[in-house]
Amino acid sequence: MITNTSGKRIAAAFLCLTLAGCGGSATQSSSVTPGGAAADTSARERNESTGTTIWEAFLNAGAVETRTNVNKYLWSASLEVLEFLPVQSVDPFTGVIVTGFGTPPGGSRAYRATVLIDDPALEARSLNLSLQTRNGPASASTIRAVEDAILTRARQIRNAEGNL
Repeated sequence: MITNTSGKRIAAAFLCLTLAGCGGSATQSSSVTPGGAAADTSARERNESTGTTIWEAFLNAGAVETRTNVNKYLWSASLEVLEFLPVQSVDPFTGVIVTGFGTPPGGSRAYRATVLIDDPALEARSLNLSLQTRNGPASASTIRAVEDAILTRARQIRNAEGNL
């Protein structure tokens, strides 16, 4: 244990220098642009380094944002067509709908679905559907029939609004 004043000062100075060394500075590099001109860019501008100090890591912890544009007609149609399934979670900002197991009206087999709408276009490629039974994945024909029902209902909703 350090008891004298000069020893405490040396220990404090050592601690400060050690902590100062933890912080980083952006490194400069030179690159050539397509036109042939040299351009100086830092590591941050090139996106090679995210958070050079411990404090930046904490500040940017909540900055991760995942957002896609979701087609409102596909979203509404998915919820309507799959209304017999209990909804477990929905996230309209990322376009994900997760349901629990439920039995369709007049059916005997229980299904659960996960829907991902990842494009603002009202097209089949915007809709990703995963359908499962208690015994594993549903048949391809069943998945195709549900996708067709969702797309048909989405077109009906759009036509009813008059937004052709």
